[in-house]
Amino acid sequence: MTADGLISARRRSDARRNHDLIITAARETFAESGPDASLNEIARRAGVGPGTLYRHFPNRSALLTAVLQDRIDTLREHARRLLPAESADEALAEWLRAFLDHARVNQGLACTLMLEERDAPGLDCQRVIEEAVAALLSRAQRDGAARPDLTPGDLIQLVVGIALSTARNDDDPGRADRLLALVLDAVHARPQREAGA
Repeated sequence: MTADGLISARRRSDARRNHDLIITAARETFAESGPDASLNEIARRAGVGPGTLYRHFPNRSALLTAVLQDRIDTLREHARRLLPAESADEALAEWLRAFLDHARVNQGLACTLMLEERDAPGLDCQRVIEEAVAALLSRAQRDGAARPDLTPGDLIQLVVGIALSTARNDDDPGRADRLLALVLDAVHARPQREAGA
C-alpha cells in the first residue's frame, strides 16, 4: 500500500472511531438529559471538538436519528441472538424487557424526531421492532409458550403503553416491571373463548 493509501485508511479509521465515540456519548447524554441535551456537552464527552461532531452530524436531527438507529439495531441483534435460545418463553420475556427499557429511555428521542422531521431518512423503527418480536413470538407460539391469538403489534402496543405510562413516574420505580410481568402472564394465558370451551 502506498503512503497516500495508508494515510487515507488512517483517516477513515479515525473518522469511524470518532463517529462511534459521538454516538456513545450522545446515547448517554440524551438518556440523562433528554433530546434537547447540549451538543457541545456530547462533543466534550466524546473527546472531540464541536466541528468534528458537526462534520459527522450536521444537525441535532441527524444525531438523534443515528442514536435511535443504533438502539434499534441493538434490539434487532438482541432478538437474533435470543432466537435459538433453549426456552422460547424466556427469550421472548428477555427481549420484551429490553424493548421496555428502550421505549422508556428513547421515547423522547422518537417524539422529537417525529416533530422535527416527519420522514427520518432510512429509519423505520416500527417495522424493525415488529420483525424482531415476530420471530420470537412465532417461536414461542409454536412451542406452546404463548397464546396463539397474540400478534407482534399487540405486544408492541402493550409494552409501549407501559413505557409511556411509567417513563415520568418516579414515585413507584417498580411499576414498569410489575406491569410487564402482568403482560407476560397474559402472553401465556389461554384466550377466554378457549378457556370456556
